[in-house]
Amino acid sequence: MIPGYAPPHTAGRRFFTVETTTFGHDSSAAAAALAAARRAEAMLLAPAPEALERAQGIAALVAHFDPDPEAVEGTVLASLAASGALELESITRAPHAGALAFARALARLGRLDLAAAGDGPLPPAQAETLRKMLLAVVSDPRLVLARVAEQLWLLRAARQGHEVERRRLAQQTREVYAPLANRLGLAVLKWELEDYAFRYLEPEPYRRIAGSLNERRADRERYLREFTARLAQELGAAGVQAEIHSRPKHIYSIWRKMQRKSLAFEQVFDIRAVRVLVGKVEDCYAALSVVHALWPYVPEEFDDYIATPKPNGYRSIHTAVVGPEGKAVEVQIRTHEMHARAELGVAAHWHYKEGGRRDAGVERKVEQLRQLLAPGGAEGDALDRYGPALFAEHVYVFSPAGDVVELPAGSTPLDFAYHVHTGLGHRCRGARVDGRMVPLDERLANGQTVEIITAKEPAPSRDWLIESRGFLASKSARAKVRAFFRHVDEAEHARAGRAILERELTRRQGHAPPSLASLAETLGFAAPEALCIALGAGDLSPAQLASALQRAAPPPEPAAGSAPAPATGPVRAEGIRVMGVGDLLSQFARCCRPVPPEPITGYVTLGRGVTIHRADCGNLARMREKQPERLLPVDWGEGRERAYPVEFQVLAFDRRGLVRDVSGVLADARLSIDRMTTVTHAADKTADMRLEIKVRDLAELEGVVARIQGLPDVIRVQRR
Repeated sequence: MIPGYAPPHTAGRRFFTVETTTFGHDSSAAAAALAAARRAEAMLLAPAPEALERAQGIAALVAHFDPDPEAVEGTVLASLAASGALELESITRAPHAGALAFARALARLGRLDLAAAGDGPLPPAQAETLRKMLLAVVSDPRLVLARVAEQLWLLRAARQGHEVERRRLAQQTREVYAPLANRLGLAVLKWELEDYAFRYLEPEPYRRIAGSLNERRADRERYLREFTARLAQELGAAGVQAEIHSRPKHIYSIWRKMQRKSLAFEQVFDIRAVRVLVGKVEDCYAALSVVHALWPYVPEEFDDYIATPKPNGYRSIHTAVVGPEGKAVEVQIRTHEMHARAELGVAAHWHYKEGGRRDAGVERKVEQLRQLLAPGGAEGDALDRYGPALFAEHVYVFSPAGDVVELPAGSTPLDFAYHVHTGLGHRCRGARVDGRMVPLDERLANGQTVEIITAKEPAPSRDWLIESRGFLASKSARAKVRAFFRHVDEAEHARAGRAILERELTRRQGHAPPSLASLAETLGFAAPEALCIALGAGDLSPAQLASALQRAAPPPEPAAGSAPAPATGPVRAEGIRVMGVGDLLSQFARCCRPVPPEPITGYVTLGRGVTIHRADCGNLARMREKQPERLLPVDWGEGRERAYPVEFQVLAFDRRGLVRDVSGVLADARLSIDRMTTVTHAADKTADMRLEIKVRDLAELEGVVARIQGLPDVIRVQRR
């Protein structure tokens, strides 16, 4: 007997005695749990009898469904660790191989606290816990079995606890753990969980139904003995070998039926119920014929779950007949294997197996996963409410061995290959999804089985890195492809990078070039060779290189202006010194837009002060011929702290992202764009961009022009 066990209907005589299951009482399960607890006792940090009793009780429940020592002992270790009686990290080995791994996996599964969510979405940590628990239904159902068994033990132990704690456990049970047991098909667990939750949350309706069942127990047992004796006689006469049992009653299911159909207790058909177990499916229908020949049946109460199984795999025939004395009796008919599946759920595969233990057939797992990701329970439980959001950002597929693989939504067979192993992705040449060949950019769906076709040698394609082609949805997979090319193409990247570097240095003729070692150090590389490799691989852009060259080069010497004429004293206007003329307004000519330190000359206008032109401006040359007396020598002055407008043109082959790249160069240089226009020419597939920006000096302008000139597909950059 498990310490502390009492079914919810019999615990405490103020609640009424009704029929109940005795699951968890079998001696073999209790013995397995006791043996595991004794082995774990030697690992405790200090004596902990209460923790041992709890661990043994939970393990006995697990052993009832899965007597494998790995699961039983792992459950004991995980329970003791949760109680603080031992530390899993300090255990190096367990008597049974795999028990320690099972315990650690169970600990990683986490614990739910629905109170943290209230009426809103689950907090991230709780959402992750629920998602792991749901996935474990498919990947390793024993983990969920252990967690549900622990919840049942806590419910049993809470009989003497505080009412607030009982209600909290009951609410969790109704929202999560009973639905989980249902998804696992563990009917015997589900029934007891639901009855405990009903007892703690709604004690008055529980008392009334339990009392009604108890008052009529003697009459019901007499009636069912006579009913089963008559049925057994007729089945034997028909040649159907069968076992007939009175079916135990579950108070919560009775109450739900009363609520759903607005029935009084006396109107519920399955108050009196029997179960008929036969050898094969044909005998199920033969037994049904006998039942219906003996007594009239109630059509609306007939369900054939053999022909149309429930989503969780439940199979049985349900019928209700009007038996002797005009009393309704529910009859369930199924095979022994169906009964085991109904009682044990997924655990039935561990007892009724074909081949090895815990047959992990991919078809069964696929069906479980599809049911899991598309729940449709009528209960409106937490799994239905939160489930869709938990899995919206992922897709869950299977390897050929039946392992569940979690991928980002929108993933392809290539993402699957790189998730499994980097080498598998590099050698991928094709893929089969559910047995058919598919392209590598096929989007995967939940529940599909993916098989990768490989070559002997790794040879990924550079096209896989093009996002618009859709080969890879995962950033980690793209990073693995980039790493491959970075490794195998270092020599090629170095050659390409040296060519880019030489081109940038050539464009800056007239500037003293910095040493390559100092340039590499400025950009964060250990040596010039590493700098060239990064340039060739695209990790360092030409614009970044041009910016570094601009920062490293000394500013050019100011060009000599025109010889100053005798003057009475310099007069400053916006920083410009006009020699010989005082208190004059000045403005920059729009035709040439000079910037320091270009040579400049002033031209006296009528009513607009002095216009400042570049010394080589064409308009200024024409005005010099007509009115040379209006020209004045000027210079830039000292301490310039302003920006000067300048216009330039970019001619390039039209492509997606061109404007973004040009804008990026200006943004990197911390320059704002005052105006930009772009005209595309379909005939020659070119784009003509006109930009107006402000720069501090000629060196800054040259650096920007050089960086834009280095962009892909740029034909020419010229100042207007």
